[in-house]
Amino acid sequence: MLILLGGCLTSVEETVVPEEQSSLADNNAAPTIAGNPGSAATVGQVYTFVPNASDPDGDTLTFSVTNLPGWARFNTSTGELSGQPTLVDAGVYGNIRISVNDGSTTVELRPFSITVTQASLGSATLSIQAPATNTDGTPFTDLMAFKIYFGMTSGQYPNEIYINSPGISSYVVENLAPGSYYFVATAINGTGMESSFSNEVTRVVN
Repeated sequence: MLILLGGCLTSVEETVVPEEQSSLADNNAAPTIAGNPGSAATVGQVYTFVPNASDPDGDTLTFSVTNLPGWARFNTSTGELSGQPTLVDAGVYGNIRISVNDGSTTVELRPFSITVTQASLGSATLSIQAPATNTDGTPFTDLMAFKIYFGMTSGQYPNEIYINSPGISSYVVENLAPGSYYFVATAINGTGMESSFSNEVTRVVN
């Protein structure tokens, strides 16, 4: 009888625990997630999307993403997807899926895609004038050409344009994406000697 009684107690314990676990699972309310992510991003501009998510039970939420674009980053605590694509990132990034989990249930936002395109290009007009003197103070003569150097960071000029027209007084730099640009110019004489940089000027392309 003692052995049978022990067996009965064991049997009851095995059936009660799953019932309690099932009851807890049934009482969990699933989290919700919503939002309308933008379908377009522009080269050089910041893209950001944050879904609206909540949990009726107040459970801690964790976000995840699949098919994240290589130019973007993702915050697993907030669900924020953000990034600044460059020219090489132009293209279509599809089937992006953001989901949220409350520790028991996962809910997914509808899949979406982002198309990265290059912004319309603009131009900047510069006034050009040869220096009056060489760096040693002697008069500057025999002007043969100009060079324009420019970039998007002050003091850094990775791009250059050679202008073989010494008589011009202005020049239009074309095919510039929106942003701020910094320009300097030099003058070149008949012997190929190049002057030092002019003062820096800034132009904003919209």
